[in-house]
Amino acid sequence: MKIKILFFILLPLISFSQTKMKSYGGEFKFNPNNLPCITEQSKAEIKIQLQTNIAELEKLGKLSSKQISSEIPSFIWPVRKAANTEFNDVSAVSNHVDHNSSYPGQLQDYNCGSRTYDTDNGYNHQGVDIYTWPFSWYQFQNNLSEVIAAAPGTIIYKNDGEFDMSCNLNSNQWNAIYVRHSDNSVAWYGHLKNGSLNSKNIGDTVSEGEFLGVIGSSGNSTGPHLHFEVYDSNSNLVDPYNGNCNSGASWWRDQPNYYSPNINAVLTHDAPPYFNECPQVEATNIANRFLPNTNVYLAGYFKDQLSGTSANLKLHHPDGSIDSWSKNFTNTYTSSYWYWGNSTLNSLGTYLFEITYQGQSVSNSFEIVTTLNVNSENIENFTIISNPFKEELKITSKNINSEDYRLDIYNQLGQRVFKQETFINRLDLQFLSKGIYFLKITNKNKRVTQSFKIIKE
Repeated sequence: MKIKILFFILLPLISFSQTKMKSYGGEFKFNPNNLPCITEQSKAEIKIQLQTNIAELEKLGKLSSKQISSEIPSFIWPVRKAANTEFNDVSAVSNHVDHNSSYPGQLQDYNCGSRTYDTDNGYNHQGVDIYTWPFSWYQFQNNLSEVIAAAPGTIIYKNDGEFDMSCNLNSNQWNAIYVRHSDNSVAWYGHLKNGSLNSKNIGDTVSEGEFLGVIGSSGNSTGPHLHFEVYDSNSNLVDPYNGNCNSGASWWRDQPNYYSPNINAVLTHDAPPYFNECPQVEATNIANRFLPNTNVYLAGYFKDQLSGTSANLKLHHPDGSIDSWSKNFTNTYTSSYWYWGNSTLNSLGTYLFEITYQGQSVSNSFEIVTTLNVNSENIENFTIISNPFKEELKITSKNINSEDYRLDIYNQLGQRVFKQETFINRLDLQFLSKGIYFLKITNKNKRVTQSFKIIKE
């Protein structure tokens, strides 16, 4: 018997090509000037108010004068992404409690590291700062980062109505909610967005994970973030993290690692992302539809990028072929962004951009099409018919559902001075000072916007 052995070279259905692509981007640093989150005077006033409210609630029978439980709370993470966000994650940690009371520059966090700060005048950071990333102001405007109750408890104080687009040290109060737990410890949730706070009253209870508000930048703040501060039943400051430089028990149900590398977002852009000066909304330039052979910017947004690690990137083409490359990280950054430009994509169809980092893969799809027509509906829908205007701004529209649109007006500093959650044709703006403003009309469902420069006479 003659045995023939046939060797076949099986060509894979998917072809891989190792691509060399130049990256752009780098570190994004929150609160680079280390401004304090709250003044000592404000903190003292808050503590007095809390004690006053607790005494009143005890008289009313809404709080017990004794501890209901002797066990400390078991915190869940107090920030979550909103249901409508396209991001994989929405936040990062910039600072922990400073355990070294000396200053300046004498830093010691719970892990004996320096992820905290102090100031020349003796302020030592006393909470956990969780800032929104990426595109903090874009997230702020679209309510993408929510604050939730880390543990069940009773609202013992809340403050709302304060300016929420701060960028520096000021005398403003913050918007905040204060929750007392069953062991009489208290959690502070500060810097919330104006008008976003849970509608419950002082004395009402909240459950674990219940919505408390949207991350904002009220009070002393250099951008949207949550300042989470905890006190035990004896009003002593608590660092909820356990570590070599904090021997107390962890208050977290599952304590986050000191570094938690993550891909917060994988996005495509029609121009490089641009981070404007606070408080202007970033030029996100997010796009998912492109014409052939036009600029497509493939971007990844990272939390806790670690030196000595690398990210693997793949671009899946409509024909099944794959371009792959890697990004080696030589620095440790709390948050970073990297993007790659490509102007050679000409095959019509759907592409998939995928990033794998530290065991996690996140992807984003986009299309190469023959025509865009993304904003044509909005451009045709709205016209300003009284510009410049004196007291009333008039807008015409065509066949729209008013519930689908939101109106926002910003001054030249990027501060929102007016908002309207549903579309109306006439805006009473007599309260505005004379000058130049910007009207943004947003389709809440399609995330498409149209902007107008308007002038108040």
